[in-house]
Amino acid sequence: MKKFGLFLIGATASIILLSQIGPMLGLVISAAILYFAFKQYTKATSTSGKIGWGTAGVIMLIITASNLPAIIGLAAAYVLYLVYKKWNNKQTIITKKSSDDPFQNFEKQWSELNK
Repeated sequence: MKKFGLFLIGATASIILLSQIGPMLGLVISAAILYFAFKQYTKATSTSGKIGWGTAGVIMLIITASNLPAIIGLAAAYVLYLVYKKWNNKQTIITKKSSDDPFQNFEKQWSELNK
């Protein structure tokens, strides 16, 4: 039953991720161009250069803001990663080490003495 729930969550996350690939690519490309425009704005010495790069930066900021729903796709990718980790999780059995009390470990100590 646990695997079935993980399968449903993973299937939903993968569908959301596939539907958000376009906006995610648009967000990455527009953010990269916005970063480039900001760097060129700070390097520009003339007023016309600053106006031009500032205008380009504002335009790219608007385009980047329009692709913000792609963050849902990033969240879906993270959920898919968590489902994958949980699916392949091997349960480890931790054995409790017994104390050195001779009355609790009598059989173990007796077998060690007989060797």
